[in-house]
Amino acid sequence: MGFAVLGSSGSYVSVRDSHQWNVRIQSFTLKERFGVGFKLVKNFEDYNLGRVSLCKGEVIDFEERTSPNEVRKEIEECYKLIHRLGRGVVYLGSSRMGPGHPHYSQTLELNREIANLLDCTTWTGAGPGLMDAAIKGALQAGKPVGGFKIGREAGEWTTSKFHPYLSSDTYLTCRFFSARKHGLVDAAVRSSNSDKTAVVALPGGVGTLDEMFEILALIQLERIGSELPVPFIVMNYDSFYAKLLDFLDDCEDWGTVSKGEVSSLWKICDTNLDALAYLAEFYNLPCPDKGEHETELSSAPKESLKKL
Repeated sequence: MGFAVLGSSGSYVSVRDSHQWNVRIQSFTLKERFGVGFKLVKNFEDYNLGRVSLCKGEVIDFEERTSPNEVRKEIEECYKLIHRLGRGVVYLGSSRMGPGHPHYSQTLELNREIANLLDCTTWTGAGPGLMDAAIKGALQAGKPVGGFKIGREAGEWTTSKFHPYLSSDTYLTCRFFSARKHGLVDAAVRSSNSDKTAVVALPGGVGTLDEMFEILALIQLERIGSELPVPFIVMNYDSFYAKLLDFLDDCEDWGTVSKGEVSSLWKICDTNLDALAYLAEFYNLPCPDKGEHETELSSAPKESLKKL
């Protein structure tokens, strides 16, 4: 094992493993010679302390990073929570669009209906904004809720590791974004034909786009849904994603994505009824009556929000 440090003062790096052998890599410019030695062991878990030594006799001790093991443990905790609550529909969306925003009430209505249609767990980032709207929609439907909260979230709950009203056994506060992402992805993966899951991308900002395109890439590469497809819905409320979709069309013109490639991976829905109809068709369920649901979707939130 070895690596080079290139610069005006560097000539080689010396790496020492548990068998005490050295590897030196010569650089292209020689002005001053120095060596760096690392004492390594084969078992990473047993590696707690390393020593860096320089030719001048200086020795620096440093503690080995423990985050890889901590991330792994946190991912395991995410999987345990999913196993206990069950897979379901994962909602990705803005933490900044609060109860006064029209997309908040639309999201609450959407998830109340989807939770009833698919009879499944609702999964979110357990934060404010549209995540909160999805949670309340599920609670109105009397369906289970699970979440992966992050320590710092844009919005009103930035400093707290605790959700203001969910039971602590229904969500996990993650230290690491990677663990949270593992959880949100795994919660939507179907393990059997009886699983009814989905990913619903609501309007959002940088974090939402990050999660959207990560999942999109996983579906594209058949890391998700290769055997049991997972419906991926983008809620284009008020043409929120119109410019993003135009950009993806431009990508087709530039040749960076194939014609029709992205559009085949997700479903763009302008209204809640479009999304409900798509999920009903996808899972071969009775399609909600349009007239009945238009009445319910326009009247229910005002009454039910008072109960939460």
